[in-house]
Amino acid sequence: MNPSPFPPDRLHALDNLRATMMWLGIVLHVAVIHIEGPSPLPWHDDRSTPLADLLMAFIHAFRMPVFFILAGFFVALLVQRRGMRAMVRNRAQRLALPFAVFWPPIYVVCGLLALLFLHRVQRGTWGIDRSLLPSGTSIPQGPSTMHLWFLWMLLWFSVLTAPAQWLLQRLPAVLPRTLSLAFARLGLAPWGFIVLALPLAWVGSFYGDGLVKPSGHFLPPLTEWLHNGLFYVFGVVLHHHQKVLFAQYQRRWPVYAGAGLGFFLVTGALFDMVIQPAPHAIAYLPFWIALAYNACAWLWSFALIGLFLERLQRPHRWLAYLADSSYWVYLVHMPLTISFGALLFGAPLPALAKMLVNVLATTAICLASYHLCVRFTPISTLLNGKRHARKPSAEAIHAT
Repeated sequence: MNPSPFPPDRLHALDNLRATMMWLGIVLHVAVIHIEGPSPLPWHDDRSTPLADLLMAFIHAFRMPVFFILAGFFVALLVQRRGMRAMVRNRAQRLALPFAVFWPPIYVVCGLLALLFLHRVQRGTWGIDRSLLPSGTSIPQGPSTMHLWFLWMLLWFSVLTAPAQWLLQRLPAVLPRTLSLAFARLGLAPWGFIVLALPLAWVGSFYGDGLVKPSGHFLPPLTEWLHNGLFYVFGVVLHHHQKVLFAQYQRRWPVYAGAGLGFFLVTGALFDMVIQPAPHAIAYLPFWIALAYNACAWLWSFALIGLFLERLQRPHRWLAYLADSSYWVYLVHMPLTISFGALLFGAPLPALAKMLVNVLATTAICLASYHLCVRFTPISTLLNGKRHARKPSAEAIHAT
C-alpha cells in the first residue's frame, strides 16, 4: 500500500477554506471593474451590473475576517508545535521573504497595467499617461502594498505575537486565562457575535459608510490594526479552544449562515438610508452599518469554518492541489484581472459575460503558471516550504 501524501494531523478543512478565500479574491477584484456604485479605482469597464456590487459586498463581508481568523489560528498552532522563535522564523520565511521578492515587480507591473487600462478608458487607445489619474484618487501617491496589504499586516501581527506572549507571561496567570476564556465564551454564546462586533462598529464609525477599507499604506492607520487585529486574536483563541468551538460551529453552521444573511440584508437597508438620508439618523448610520456588517462577518466566519469542517474535513487530492497553489494565485492574480479587464473594455458583451471571462481566464493562467513555474521549482519551497517531485514517466520507470 502506498503511504498517504497527507500528514495525519493536517487540518485539511481549514486548508481548503483558506484556498477558497484566496480564489474569491479573483472574483472580488474582477467585480470591482463592473460595479455601479462609487468605485475605489479610477478605471472602470463600459458595462456595469448591480450583481458586481452585490458580489463585492457579499465577499468582502467574510473573506478578510476568515483570513485573519485562520492566520491567528495557524500562528498559535506553530507556536504550540515548534515554539515562538521557530514561529517567527517560519513567518519571516513565508511572509517577509515572499513580500520582499514579489512586491517590487508586482507593484511595477500593476501600476503600468492600471495606467494602460485608464488610457484605454479615457482615450480609447493604448498608452501611459499619469496625468489621466483623477485628482483625489484613492490610489496612494507613494508606494502601496496593493492587494499584498494582507501579507504585510499579517507579518507584523505574527512578529508582534512574540512580545505579546512575553507580556502575558509576566501577568498573573489568571488574567490571560480569563481573557482567553472570555473570548471563547463570546465565540459560543448566542449573543457573542454582537459583543465582538461592537468594537468593530466603533472603529468603522470613523469611516463615512461605516466600513474599514485597506489603505495600502506601509504604515496602516490605527483603525486597520484594531479591526483586523480583533479577528487575528480570535483566531489565536480559536486554536486554544478549538475542541469546543469547532464542535459548535460544525453543528450549527446553518444557523450562523442564516443569521448572517439577516444582518447582511439589514446592512443593505441601512445603506439605502445613506443614499436617501434620513435627517434624524444620518449621523449615527456609520456605526449601525458597521455593527450590522461586522455582525454578519462574525456569523459567516463561524458558518464557513463549521461548513468546511462538516463537509471538507477529509483530504482530497484536487483540493490539496488548489490549497498548494493558493499562495501563488494570491500573489499574481491582480495584474491578470487588470490585464483582462483592459482587453475586454469596449467588447460588445454584457457585464456578467465579461466578468465570467475574466475570472476563468485569470484562474486558468494562475493555475497553469503555478504548475509550470512554481510547483516543481524552488519558488514552491519559498512560498509553501516544500517542493513537489515530478512523477517519473512510464518510459523512465521502464528504463530502470
